Amino acid sequence: MSKAILTPSYANALAHLPKDALPAALAGFWLAQADAGVPMRDRADVLADTLTVLAGLNADAEVLAATLLDALVDVEVLAKQAAVEIPERLHVLLEGQRAASRVWALHRSHGGGRNPEGMRRLLLALVRDLRVIPIVLSRQLSRMRAAWRLPLEEQRALAKMTRDIHAPLANRLGIWQLKWELEDLAFRVLQADDYLRIAQSLDDNRSGRERYIELVKAQLRDSVAEQGIHADVAGRPKHIYSIWKKMQRKALPIEELYDLRALRVLVDDLPTCYAVLGLVHALWVPIPSEFDDYIARPKPNGYRSLHTAVIGPEGKTVEVQIRTREMHAQSELGVAAHWRYKEGSSAGGAAMDKRIAWMRNMLEQAADAAGEGDAVPLQGIDSDLIEDRVYALTPKGEVLDLPQGGTVLDFAYAIHSMVGHRCRGAKVDGRIVPLTHALRTGERVEILTGKVAEPRRDWLQQSAGFLASSRSRDKVRAWFNKLDRARNLQAGRELLDRDLRRMGLLHAELTPVLARFNAQTEDDLLVLVALGDLGPNQVGRALLDLEKAAQEPEPGIPLLPSKPAPPATPGSGAVTVQGVDNLLVQVARCCQPLPGEAIVGYLTRTRGISVHRPECAAFLRLAGKEPARVLPVEWGTRRSGQEVSVNIEAIDRKWLLKDITTLVAQIGVHVTGLNTEHLRGNQGRVRVQLRARVNDFEQLGLLLARLESLPGIESAQRA
Repeated sequence: MSKAILTPSYANALAHLPKDALPAALAGFWLAQADAGVPMRDRADVLADTLTVLAGLNADAEVLAATLLDALVDVEVLAKQAAVEIPERLHVLLEGQRAASRVWALHRSHGGGRNPEGMRRLLLALVRDLRVIPIVLSRQLSRMRAAWRLPLEEQRALAKMTRDIHAPLANRLGIWQLKWELEDLAFRVLQADDYLRIAQSLDDNRSGRERYIELVKAQLRDSVAEQGIHADVAGRPKHIYSIWKKMQRKALPIEELYDLRALRVLVDDLPTCYAVLGLVHALWVPIPSEFDDYIARPKPNGYRSLHTAVIGPEGKTVEVQIRTREMHAQSELGVAAHWRYKEGSSAGGAAMDKRIAWMRNMLEQAADAAGEGDAVPLQGIDSDLIEDRVYALTPKGEVLDLPQGGTVLDFAYAIHSMVGHRCRGAKVDGRIVPLTHALRTGERVEILTGKVAEPRRDWLQQSAGFLASSRSRDKVRAWFNKLDRARNLQAGRELLDRDLRRMGLLHAELTPVLARFNAQTEDDLLVLVALGDLGPNQVGRALLDLEKAAQEPEPGIPLLPSKPAPPATPGSGAVTVQGVDNLLVQVARCCQPLPGEAIVGYLTRTRGISVHRPECAAFLRLAGKEPARVLPVEWGTRRSGQEVSVNIEAIDRKWLLKDITTLVAQIGVHVTGLNTEHLRGNQGRVRVQLRARVNDFEQLGLLLARLESLPGIESAQRA
């Protein structure tokens, strides 16, 4: 960052823009800020060079305008003060450049980190409009060209970031003219001795090698045209960093590298590939040891092409690659893409591949349109390209990716299995959050661990919301698989009993539902529950279905005519009384049954039918005295919700009530009352009495499970 001391130099940067790139108001605003000496992000020559590079990439007017505006520090604040409106599409491009700056700062503050691929993916995930990427690549190239002015340490930091992030991105986008120069400039700073040694070993400078390539390219193009073959011939001299990498990879001296100069020939079909190969060998003397037929024997990644090396004019070696256009498209954008097999197959998921392909297509369209003299039709990112991963940061700045909806517990297991097993809590951007907190891209996560590995069984239940990643669940399941069968049986029984007690099915016979879950014995069913392969609520629902089916009359038995019950009073849950009409129905306050639970009715003398849970002590006492008043009832289709009381016992801590109410709101439960009291004789512990309106028993079960997952809460039970 520097002051605009020579403002005319900055004003001249405006001359690099097309006349319609900035509206007159924005252009005047920018010049006024430059004249006023507002701090700039880059020197005037770096800014002008950046615009020149972007123009060479056929960037549209919005991209150029966003690049110029971003040169002003706090441009949006300045625009607001000057009452100048910046269009929304430019706002998005400016926001993307700020996101890139945050990634650069993160890279620099952690010495580059051990996961540059994560940094690249974090950048692509943060940027909403992918046209920002050519901007940051062009700006970095201009800064590297001017890096010689900086102190050595700043040069090295800039070069390291270029090598780790910018050059690989340029490679994936297929912007070769930026890629090779970024790599060479970074290599020259980071390994100056190696760079100088290779540069001195070459028999010509780069411009000389480029002239030579043009010569042999013209000769081959003329020879192919004489045979009536339609072919595209391209060429490039190998750059210094690429030469060094190949020397390291193959442990060869530079004299034994035959691809320092290379041509590529694209043809229509397979027979023409071999016809062109014959022409090449007739035109120049082939080097037999350097012929590879990757068409007859494709590489493991599917790459297909003919490679040969020849002794060209002036006795210099030239490599020639020959392939069909279909093979070339596959090698550039398909499974055989150069960046895939050189950087590793884990470089991105399906959505990331779509984003890369979209950007490359965008650049190709821009180049084609510019070549035909048309306007460049660039649009923002398509909704189908939204990233399907979340990229979160460790305290040391390492980037870990998770599936959408990934929680802090998923993050712990992504670090290491034992970190997940020992996870007791987490902080996100310095704030304590529950283990079910879903992460967003760019958040920094600190995992709080205990000394002993103690994963919990309910982590395996998807409805509890602890884990979104199947890999994380597999790690938890593997932990419990190692336990002996007796412990799994005990844990499965405890989990199942807890849910069945809530549903009034504690003593239900499990044998009738074994076949539904492919379990041979009751013990097998309990093990499935313990290992998370089966949710206890699934077993409860199956038992309720069987109970409901058993209550239905057999076919052929005449039924008394009946009508559905009238709409219940608000909050009743819409209960239907079988065979009885026009009766007032109310939910008993003593046990407060919820939709989804087993229920039974009792005909009172003055208040209509009172609906209870079957195990309710008050109901059992009344039914014992007058069994004739017991009526079969069931939940109807209209369910308006029911109030329920929950008792929570917890360790008193800061933000406890805030975490409870936040969690309740996330689930969609309405709180109608909240009261706290300290437990006598237990300092530091508190009881919270929560009254809430829930839709049904399943929502209550989710509420209780999620409450018990909060840090410091020892139990959450229905009152």
